[in-house]
Amino acid sequence: MTKKTDKESTNSWTGPAAIAGAAIGSAALAAALLYSSRRKERAEKAKPKPPVDPIDTD
Repeated sequence: MTKKTDKESTNSWTGPAAIAGAAIGSAALAAALLYSSRRKERAEKAKPKPPVDPIDTD
């Protein structure tokens, strides 16, 4: 049997922590992109439409 040193035992959680951090970061990025696109769509809907001139008839 081999003994684990302190260095080996502390590194055992770094891999899963890195994966979890990447997942959280990518989810945050996706949420930010969705939020900005929805905000842009709402801003475009809120713009006033240009007035339409009535057709001149005699």
